[in-house]
Order: sequence, then C-alpha cells, then structure tokens
Amino acid sequence: MKWVWIISVWLLFAPWVQAQETLTIGSKRFTESYILGEIIKQQAATVPEAQGVHRQGLGNTGILFSALKSGSIDLYPEYTGTIDQELLKNPQPHTLSQLNAQLLPLGLGVAVPLGFNNTYALAVRADDAKRLNLRRISDLAQHPDLRLGLSQEFLGRQDGWPGVKRRYALPFNTPKGLDHGLAYEAMAAKQVDVIDVYTTDAKIPRYQLQILEDDRGFFPVYDAVLLYRLDLPQRLPQSWAALQQLTGMITAEQMSGLNAQAELEGISFAQIARTFLNLGTTQDPPQTNSFWDQLWGEDFGRLTQEHLVLVFGSLVFSILVGIPLGIWAARVPTVAQGILAVVGVVQTIPSLALLAFLIPLLQQIGTLPALVALFLYALLPIVRNTYTGLTEIPPQLQESALALGLPNFARLRLIELPLVAPSILAGIKTSAVINVGTATIAAFIGAGGYGERIAAGLALNDNAMLLAGAIPAALLALAIQFGFELLDRWLIPKGLQNQKISNTAD
Repeated sequence: MKWVWIISVWLLFAPWVQAQETLTIGSKRFTESYILGEIIKQQAATVPEAQGVHRQGLGNTGILFSALKSGSIDLYPEYTGTIDQELLKNPQPHTLSQLNAQLLPLGLGVAVPLGFNNTYALAVRADDAKRLNLRRISDLAQHPDLRLGLSQEFLGRQDGWPGVKRRYALPFNTPKGLDHGLAYEAMAAKQVDVIDVYTTDAKIPRYQLQILEDDRGFFPVYDAVLLYRLDLPQRLPQSWAALQQLTGMITAEQMSGLNAQAELEGISFAQIARTFLNLGTTQDPPQTNSFWDQLWGEDFGRLTQEHLVLVFGSLVFSILVGIPLGIWAARVPTVAQGILAVVGVVQTIPSLALLAFLIPLLQQIGTLPALVALFLYALLPIVRNTYTGLTEIPPQLQESALALGLPNFARLRLIELPLVAPSILAGIKTSAVINVGTATIAAFIGAGGYGERIAAGLALNDNAMLLAGAIPAALLALAIQFGFELLDRWLIPKGLQNQKISNTAD
C-alpha cells in the first residue's frame, strides 16, 4: 500500500512538476558578474514562463564554460575578449558572427551585447605613477623592483599575464596569485605596487589608482554579452525575448556605478538589479553590513541545510566504502599499499581542480560533483584507521579468536571490529571535521553551503560576510567533534575506550 500511495502522489503531481521550466543562470566570482547574473534573472522573470535560478560565484571561466557545455546552466554573462582568446584560443579578434560560427559545434552561441566594454588593465597608485613617470604598460620595464599582485585567473590566461609579459618584454618573475577582491586592500597597504583591474571596477577612483595605457594594444575588446546554449531560445522563447531587451542597456559608467553600490554602499546584488530594471522601489532600506545581521540572515537556514547535506551525505558513502577497503587492505597485504596510495593521492589533489574535473565527467554542477569530491577526500582517514586498527590487534587476541573456531566473517564481526571500533570511529570523526571545511569550496560550483557567503565576501572584500560564513563552519566542525566524542562514549564499551590502538589519522 505504501508504494501504491507514493506512485499515486507522483502521478498526481508529475504533470505540474514537468511543467515548471527553469532558467539557470551562472556567474563568476567577482562583483560585476554577480550583479549581471541578478539583472539577467530578474529581467527574465518579467515574463511568467520559467523560474529563474542564479548559480552565483561559480569560480573561474573554465568552470562556467564546462557547466554551460554540460547543460548545468543555460547562460552566463561573459566578455567577447575572453571568449575570443581564452575559450576559443583565437590569435586575432573575431566578430560576433565569427564567434558564433566557432561556438556552433559546441551547441553554444553569443548574443545580447549589454552595451559596455570592461577590459583588463594594469593599475598603479596615482602617486607612484607621478613619482616614477608611469603612464604606459611599457614604462613598467624600467622599474623591475615594483611588486606585482595579480589575480589567479589573470596569471593563467593567455590574454592575461603570460601574454602581457611577452608583448611588453617585462622583466618581472611570475608573482604569487592574489584574490581580485583583496588586491585593492593590498595596494592601499602598499604591499604590492601593480595589480590587474577591470576598467569598470568601482574601487579604482576610491583607492586613487591610475590605469596604465595599453600602448602596444595587447588587450582585446571585452564587450559584455550573454554566452548561452543554442536550445534556450526554442525552449524558453518568451524569456529569451525578454533578455533581448537588455541589448545596449548598460553603459560602462552605469556598470561602474552598480559595482560601487555593492562594494562601497553594501547594497545587495538583488536590490541593485531590481532598482536598475525599475522592478522595485528605490526607497528600499540599505543592506546592513553588521556581522550579526549577516550571520542570522534569511539564508542561514538554507545554507546550514545545504552544508549538512554535503558533509553527512558524503560521509555516509565514505563509511560504506572506506571500512570495507580498510578491511580488504588488512586482509590482503598485496593490495594494501595500492589502496592506501590511491586514497592518499586523492587527498593531494587541490579541491577546485578536482571539482573542475568532475563537472564535465558528471555533466553537471552543484550537489552531485561536490558530494563525489567530498566522498573521495573523506576516504583516507577511514581507510587508514580501519587498516591500522586491524593490523595492530595484539597477536594474543588474534590467537584467542582463532581458538574459538569462529569462521572468518564471524571473527571479524564479533571480535576484531569491536576491538578496533575506537580507531574506526576516530577516522570517521576526522573525515567529518575535514569535510566541514572542504565543503565551503563546493559553493564555487553551485552546491551552496556556508561557502556562498565566503565567496561573496571575498568578491566584495566584506569581512563581515566572510565571518558570517566562516564562523558557522568552524562552529559546525566543533559541534561535530563534540558529537562524535559523545557517540564514542555511548557506542564503545568502557573496557575498549582505554584500548591503546594506534590512531595515525586523528
């Protein structure tokens, strides 16, 4: 009867569920992209055809492009120079029609020029520019002692630092990467002397920076456009028609002003978009930057639920796989080193790199690739602790178990696993605590959790927002550790709680 009831409910609601179309919009991890994503979402919502979902702060260009190709998102705001040189690797600038011809085999297209050019540039402090007579990028070659602070993406792009260095024969070594949102603070503190900027950045005048002239014409035009899946206009024709109205709607000065509202006035991305599109009152109360207000914001419950799903969802699968792997390694010495080596190597893969790899592999962004990545990261402590515990059971206890004449599985279940339970539980606890921190990275692929606040805080250089994401994650880690301590006392017999079985992963 239970299954009959479930199927009946599904049949009742299935037509309604299937009728709910979704327009999924992505954005990169910097202020302007957040704002444009909200403008796109709210403009599409002016027609009642689909529900708009904004997957904000999805890391760098490569992650967004992979998500678009896999169908995880329908479109995102991009720049022609990035499409031309970074994505399509064109040596010379191409027109929109030429770009569309190249994107056609990928099932993608570029359309809706938004009206402004936001190119890359290099900037220095205005007083340094005057003192050192710095007006052009080529002038930097005469000052090899200057300190560069360049964003991670700019360092790796062909239309970024590698190309600039070649074109201008600059004498600088490749610097360490610096988050774009923190670069301005580093300039103000005089920790760096040259940074890469976007020409619509609101902080350029605030921090009294001077943009250096691109006197050798290296940087292409970066007109803001929509990069979209070709099936979108047919699937959602009304929404696509509404988005066409954004053509030429935003000037560079307006975009700089919108960025200033977010970065300097603390107005939310959604409210900025709503006001710009005249979809709401301009008298909305300003967003507060108070830590407590941001901590207990309306998204707190959703972010907490998402974070818990990521941590414990992945942990369950890690337990189901990790303990048997540890047992196998302990039982078959010939495979032990191979198993331990594989789970150990996984731990050395950078989180973002693993997530970026999983997106095209799984053909989606969001929760599933995040769960897979966290599952892989959680294996090592569980496998190693299970293996170590079983291999270090005292010989006399093993001989006693053999003397009872129990079959192998019964001996494992009734004697060996209870003996090593403290070690296994310690490995599970370690994995859970590690996953709390690692799960914050999952926000960069749209999986949600407290990392959403951390990513937005980095983009806006908003310490209150950063702390509103970091502190709950830290408290959750402490709560999980405390919970496992209680679980340890409840599950493990007192006689085994003091058992000194080596625990190398805790």
